[in-house]
Amino acid sequence: MSWQKICEVNDLVEHSGRTALVAGKQVAVFYIPNEIPSVYALDNWDPLGEAFVLSRGIVGDIQGELCVASPLYKQHFALADGRCLDAPGVAVKSWPVEVRGEEIWLKAV
Repeated sequence: MSWQKICEVNDLVEHSGRTALVAGKQVAVFYIPNEIPSVYALDNWDPLGEAFVLSRGIVGDIQGELCVASPLYKQHFALADGRCLDAPGVAVKSWPVEVRGEEIWLKAV
Protein backbone atom coordinates (compact mmCIF):
# COMPACT_ATOMS: atom_id res chain seq x y z
CA MET A 1 0.00 0.00 0.00
CA SER A 2 1.31 3.41 -0.92
CA TRP A 3 0.01 6.94 -1.18
CA GLN A 4 -0.25 8.41 -4.66
CA LYS A 5 -0.85 12.03 -5.63
CA ILE A 6 -3.82 12.02 -8.00
CA CYS A 7 -4.55 15.71 -8.61
CA GLU A 8 -4.68 19.23 -7.21
CA VAL A 9 -7.70 20.60 -5.36
CA ASN A 10 -8.30 23.08 -8.19
CA ASP A 11 -8.61 20.13 -10.63
CA LEU A 12 -11.84 19.15 -8.85
CA VAL A 13 -15.26 20.72 -9.26
CA GLU A 14 -17.12 21.61 -6.06
CA HIS A 15 -20.02 19.29 -5.17
CA SER A 16 -19.33 16.84 -7.97
CA GLY A 17 -17.06 13.99 -9.01
CA ARG A 18 -14.10 13.38 -11.29
CA THR A 19 -12.46 10.12 -12.33
CA ALA A 20 -8.84 9.18 -11.58
CA LEU A 21 -6.94 6.08 -12.67
CA VAL A 22 -5.16 4.58 -9.65
CA ALA A 23 -3.28 1.26 -9.81
CA GLY A 24 -5.27 0.36 -12.93
CA LYS A 25 -8.63 1.07 -11.27
CA GLN A 26 -11.11 3.85 -12.00
CA VAL A 27 -11.75 5.87 -8.84
CA ALA A 28 -14.51 8.47 -8.45
CA VAL A 29 -13.21 11.45 -6.46
CA PHE A 30 -15.76 13.83 -4.93
CA TYR A 31 -15.03 17.33 -3.59
CA ILE A 32 -17.43 18.74 -0.98
CA PRO A 33 -15.60 21.88 0.25
CA ASN A 34 -17.89 22.67 3.21
CA GLU A 35 -17.56 19.21 4.77
CA ILE A 36 -14.91 17.50 6.88
CA PRO A 37 -13.40 15.58 5.23
CA SER A 38 -13.84 17.57 2.03
CA VAL A 39 -12.72 14.86 -0.41
CA TYR A 40 -14.07 11.32 -0.78
CA ALA A 41 -13.09 8.50 -3.12
CA LEU A 42 -15.12 5.46 -4.22
CA ASP A 43 -14.75 2.91 -6.98
CA ASN A 44 -16.25 4.41 -10.12
CA TRP A 45 -18.02 1.10 -10.94
CA ASP A 46 -21.76 0.98 -10.31
CA PRO A 47 -22.38 -2.70 -9.43
CA LEU A 48 -26.13 -2.42 -10.09
CA GLY A 49 -25.94 -0.55 -13.39
CA GLU A 50 -22.75 -2.42 -14.33
CA ALA A 51 -20.91 0.59 -15.71
CA PHE A 52 -18.14 3.02 -14.71
CA VAL A 53 -20.39 6.01 -13.97
CA LEU A 54 -20.42 6.98 -10.27
CA SER A 55 -18.17 10.01 -10.81
CA ARG A 56 -20.95 11.46 -12.99
CA GLY A 57 -23.62 11.03 -10.33
CA ILE A 58 -25.39 13.74 -8.38
CA VAL A 59 -23.90 14.47 -4.95
CA GLY A 60 -26.28 15.15 -2.09
CA ASP A 61 -27.40 13.66 1.18
CA ILE A 62 -30.08 11.36 2.52
CA GLN A 63 -31.06 12.09 6.11
CA GLY A 64 -27.75 13.91 6.62
CA GLU A 65 -25.54 11.19 5.11
CA LEU A 66 -23.47 12.40 2.15
CA CYS A 67 -23.98 10.24 -0.92
CA VAL A 68 -23.81 10.07 -4.68
CA ALA A 69 -26.78 8.99 -6.81
CA SER A 70 -25.78 6.75 -9.68
CA PRO A 71 -26.75 8.36 -12.99
CA LEU A 72 -28.12 5.02 -14.24
CA TYR A 73 -30.73 3.70 -11.80
CA LYS A 74 -30.38 6.40 -9.12
CA GLN A 75 -29.21 4.15 -6.28
CA HIS A 76 -27.40 6.13 -3.60
CA PHE A 77 -23.91 5.22 -2.38
CA ALA A 78 -22.57 6.67 0.90
CA LEU A 79 -19.45 8.74 0.29
CA ALA A 80 -17.98 7.79 3.66
CA ASP A 81 -17.90 4.01 3.15
CA GLY A 82 -19.43 3.05 -0.23
CA ARG A 83 -22.58 1.36 1.15
CA CYS A 84 -25.58 1.39 -1.14
CA LEU A 85 -28.30 3.13 0.85
CA ASP A 86 -31.04 1.57 -1.30
CA ALA A 87 -29.86 -2.05 -1.52
CA PRO A 88 -28.57 -3.69 1.69
CA GLY A 89 -25.50 -5.83 1.09
CA VAL A 90 -24.40 -3.87 -1.99
CA ALA A 91 -21.35 -1.61 -1.72
CA VAL A 92 -18.45 -0.16 -3.65
CA LYS A 93 -14.91 0.18 -2.35
CA SER A 94 -14.11 3.33 -0.43
CA TRP A 95 -10.53 4.57 -0.85
CA PRO A 96 -8.50 6.39 1.83
CA VAL A 97 -7.94 9.95 0.60
CA GLU A 98 -6.15 12.98 2.07
CA VAL A 99 -5.85 16.64 1.22
CA ARG A 100 -2.26 17.77 1.72
CA GLY A 101 -2.12 21.50 1.16
CA GLU A 102 -3.50 21.85 -2.36
CA GLU A 103 -2.78 18.23 -3.36
CA ILE A 104 -5.15 15.23 -3.28
CA TRP A 105 -3.51 11.93 -2.27
CA LEU A 106 -5.10 8.49 -2.44
CA LYS A 107 -3.89 5.32 -0.75
CA ALA A 108 -3.56 2.67 -3.45
CA VAL A 109 -4.24 -0.78 -2.05
